[in-house]
Amino acid sequence: MYNLILVDDEADVREGVLREIDWEAAGFRVTDVAENGREALEMTEKQAPDVVVTDIKMPFMDGLQLAEEIRRLYPRAKIIILTGFDEFEYARKAIHLQVEEFVLKPFSSAELLQALRKVKDRLDAEIAERENLDTLKAHYLRSLPLLRELFLGTLVSRKLPEKEIREKTAHYGLGDLEVPRLFCVSVLQLDDPAPLPASSATALQSADEELRRFAVRNIAEEIVVRERSGLVFQHNELVAVLTFSPPHAADPDIIRGRTAAILEEACQNVGKFLNLTVTAGIGSVVSSPAELKYAYDDALAALDYRLLLGGNRAISIEDVETRIRPKHGAPVRFDELQGEALARCLKVGTADEMEAIVRELFAPLHDAGSEANFRDAQIFMHQLLAVILKAAQDVEDQPGDPWAGTNPLKDMHQFASLQDAQDWVIRTCAELMGRIASNRQTTYRSLVEEAKAFTKRNYADCDITIARVCSHLHISPGYFSSIFKRETKMTYMAYLLQIRMEAAKELLLSTDLKTFEIAEKVGYADPNYFSFSFKKQVGVSPKDYRSRARGEAAT
Repeated sequence: MYNLILVDDEADVREGVLREIDWEAAGFRVTDVAENGREALEMTEKQAPDVVVTDIKMPFMDGLQLAEEIRRLYPRAKIIILTGFDEFEYARKAIHLQVEEFVLKPFSSAELLQALRKVKDRLDAEIAERENLDTLKAHYLRSLPLLRELFLGTLVSRKLPEKEIREKTAHYGLGDLEVPRLFCVSVLQLDDPAPLPASSATALQSADEELRRFAVRNIAEEIVVRERSGLVFQHNELVAVLTFSPPHAADPDIIRGRTAAILEEACQNVGKFLNLTVTAGIGSVVSSPAELKYAYDDALAALDYRLLLGGNRAISIEDVETRIRPKHGAPVRFDELQGEALARCLKVGTADEMEAIVRELFAPLHDAGSEANFRDAQIFMHQLLAVILKAAQDVEDQPGDPWAGTNPLKDMHQFASLQDAQDWVIRTCAELMGRIASNRQTTYRSLVEEAKAFTKRNYADCDITIARVCSHLHISPGYFSSIFKRETKMTYMAYLLQIRMEAAKELLLSTDLKTFEIAEKVGYADPNYFSFSFKKQVGVSPKDYRSRARGEAAT
């Protein structure tokens, strides 16, 4: 069922069309009717209809002006023009507006139905095209290699929710990541662009760096495919190698040995076949695709040791950084997804949600117990405090600031236990949430009051719009509209109309100005549209309003 707005300034035409056509059977729902183009445009902005059926000759804004505005704002909307014989050639000039159909007046319901059916067929065809599964599937398959590459890059760049990982690995044909197993991430980076000494230079040595990386990737990919033990992709100008153990393997030494062998061979073959040198950084072993970011970060850290150990080799993070680890064999990590969730919660969440997130963040430290690495715990607390401090930036510097008289960096080193630290975080977050909520509400009220004051100063300007108010306030129209409606229980345009009508009433009662003069003083360039709007809002014309008020005063 398609939504339709009917526009005609003649009431008998509107009523006849509504009465004589079985709209539901034709596949349409008439959501509104308008008496002129300006009123129709306001309805269109609220409802975004699929079809607009409009007359040409109407007051305040004619059908062609309406069609032009609709085409600009809602290019997918279909337009049917109702036109008299003497207007037909004039209407034909509007062909550049891509009006779908012209119906010549006087017309029968059958003629309008014929035009509606044509428009419906076009709407159906457009929807069918957008929903054509074969077309979508073909496009998806063409895009799949790129989508897979982008996903793998995201997987090693930031921690993703496990649900999202499961869905995307299934969609992108990455079933190897779904099987329980161990994983490792390594990176390959070209050393100094100058090639190894050789008796004969190759054409590749003078090629750009992108081509050289592509060649390095091909070599690494050949080895990984042969070993059936991983995936190779490019990320941030590095060649990344994701290796994995056999299914259900629990011994990290298996994947460490396999990964080291693959990377050593890749480094050797790059030198042998490309006359270039690369260094490989081998990350830590993790047990879940959700932890690949940590393995990737460790691989980058291993790559940094090239400055000390030299290039043209594979460097494992576990060889160069020996760390005391908890009994589960992995350092306690700060969960970045939970950190992001906490930051959002501090701004828009509830106290219960905040406490639940903090408990989840601290759970790995509690689970590790005495086996936890003290340095990892310190890093964890600093990362958590960074999240809280960043959220606190939204709180203006004013009396009552949650950090006033305190030093959180000092406080966090004086806890008697892990539970004390957790309790302190919850208390601090609760105070911060209260301040952010209070500050936000004050900001909302301030913005709305400023918008009202601006409107009262400028309502006489016929060009005042939401966009102009938002430009004055330096905020986006969508944000402003939601705030204004929440605070005032009405839209901004309704408020502007209210201000103008109240000013008009005051002028009608206190002056002898003519209607067209009052229209100009309250922001209407067209006095006829002012009278139309006044009568629709107040129930009587400006003239009758003045007469009645003065008559009542006289009695």
